Amino acid sequence: MDPELIGKTEKVKTLKQFPPYGSINGNSSGDTCPTCRGTGRIPRDHEDQLVAVIPCNDVRLQPRRTKLYVCISMFVCIFICCLILFFLFPRSVTLTPVSVQSVMVYFTPDAVEMDVINLINITNKNYVPVQIVDFTMQGIVADTVVGKIKISNMTAIQPRSQKSNTIPIDLHLFDKGLNFYCKSTTFKIHTLFLQLQMTMNISYLSHTEQLSLETFEYIDCGTNSTIPHPVR
Repeated sequence: MDPELIGKTEKVKTLKQFPPYGSINGNSSGDTCPTCRGTGRIPRDHEDQLVAVIPCNDVRLQPRRTKLYVCISMFVCIFICCLILFFLFPRSVTLTPVSVQSVMVYFTPDAVEMDVINLINITNKNYVPVQIVDFTMQGIVADTVVGKIKISNMTAIQPRSQKSNTIPIDLHLFDKGLNFYCKSTTFKIHTLFLQLQMTMNISYLSHTEQLSLETFEYIDCGTNSTIPHPVR
């Protein structure tokens, strides 16, 4: 039999087995398949151009446990958000006076000068470091400001920690009545009640905050007899 006739016969059988491109029952007048060119065979040099067609009822298009995976994803996202809020939620920073460390008294012809050193505690309850921008303290005796100090180079407070700082302040008493009271030898007791007003500006979590504290303490302005004692 003629080989050419055999080839045409096989081609006809192939076309019957593989309907034209875009046809379901073979009666469509659509184009032939662009991949196999109507032969039902894929050329070897065109294997990378294959197109896979998956039926709509294929189980691969219907993944199982979709609701479970969505619920787990939502739970994980909510848990992570709660952790972030827990660690980054702003907490309090407290300023607490502890004690009077020492008082040095100097007499001048017109005034009484004193160097007072106080111990204070700064407590950071946050989970992030707190930077101290500046610290200001002023001393008041008998409604008169007798001394003031501002510190701008204090170190940061680490997370969940407490730090103690010694703050010195110079007091100058020019009032004649206070001068007589402190320098007089007829009085056995030369106790002054010193009012301290403290202000501290702090920065953490991209915002600034101001802390204020007012306390009273007693000191001896007659001699260097003031011993360290706690502030109540």
